[in-house]
Amino acid sequence: MESARIIPLNVAGRDAVVDVAGDRITVERLTLIDAAAAAFLEERSEQERVAVAERAFRIGLSALQDAGQRASVDLMRREFEALLGQMATANEQAAGALDRMLRENFADQEGRLPRTLERFLGDRGALRTFVGDLFDETRRDSAIGRIQTLLGRYFDGDASRLALLLDPTRMGSPLNQFREEVTRGFAGLNERLAAIEAAAAARGAERARSAAKGADFEDLLADMLGRIARGAGDLLDRTADESGDILRSRKGDFLLTVDPGLTNGADVRIVIEAKDRAISTRAIRQELREARENRGAAIAVAVFTPQHAPAGAEPFALLAGDVYCVIDPVAPEPAFLEAAIGLARLLALAGLREREAVVDVDAVAAALAEIRAQMEAIRGMKAQLTSIGTATKTLWDGLDRLKQAVLARVAEAEAQLR
Repeated sequence: MESARIIPLNVAGRDAVVDVAGDRITVERLTLIDAAAAAFLEERSEQERVAVAERAFRIGLSALQDAGQRASVDLMRREFEALLGQMATANEQAAGALDRMLRENFADQEGRLPRTLERFLGDRGALRTFVGDLFDETRRDSAIGRIQTLLGRYFDGDASRLALLLDPTRMGSPLNQFREEVTRGFAGLNERLAAIEAAAAARGAERARSAAKGADFEDLLADMLGRIARGAGDLLDRTADESGDILRSRKGDFLLTVDPGLTNGADVRIVIEAKDRAISTRAIRQELREARENRGAAIAVAVFTPQHAPAGAEPFALLAGDVYCVIDPVAPEPAFLEAAIGLARLLALAGLREREAVVDVDAVAAALAEIRAQMEAIRGMKAQLTSIGTATKTLWDGLDRLKQAVLARVAEAEAQLR
């Protein structure tokens, strides 16, 4: 608790004491001289007078506090109003100064910024004059004039730099160097091709004089005969290097054994000779006879290249009991060889002694004539294709139909034998 403070007062000539201790106020020997207040208090009873005096004392102190606060508020109000007046005056002065500055710098006609923009960006401004001078086509020292001069130097006319660079006939140009390199490359390529062609021609001539050419033809026939034998169920043997029934004889390049299912188990053979060399008709007949004896074959087939075939043997023919056929190694036609082998099988089956069958010779002859006619038509179409250089769909369809007709006639002939 705070210590008591004694405040002496002089009221009506007497010393009064006001003691304040914490929240307590004690007043001693205080006399108030006031007729109206005395009359007001006199009307109260002795019990009420203490309460009324206390209330009066409290109200008086509160009124004094409020009066002090109002005095402070009034002082602050007066100071704030004075400050507002000073601020308003300062704002007016600042607004006037800002207005003058804006007018001086941004006025429509007399402002510094409009005058500066007009001087640089106006119709007669420095920028327009500079751009006009820069892109004036009539002036050689302008940018456009310099660009035109530069482009003309590089792109205009035969004497331009670009024309010099792209002229393959001008010495020193890149295209001239490229042209020379390409020319040298093609010359070297032509020399290599000529050398390759010369070597191929020499090898071809050598092979034509040697037995290698015949070996190549035999390899071709081996592949074609193998496919025919597999399709018919026959057995094919390559016997060019094997001796046969005749002592030290190797006659008969291929031996075809007919499917035993068609011969009732009998061994029916067909011997095939590949001929890629010139030989007389008498010599080939003798050689085929020896080949039949050497291989125990019923029928002999001689397959020629077009350059060495006897007259009337193309595409195939039946001469003196033997079958002749012509196969071009450059463009072999499997249908020719298939028809010739089919004819040989028919003759071999017809001559089989163990079978008792009646053969319609006229029907077989008619079938063979029809087969030959179909083959001739195929050969004619192939010649026509070769002459025109292009294969049309109609001709190819015709070839397919003729091949099917050939196979059908062979089947009819086999049916006659069966």
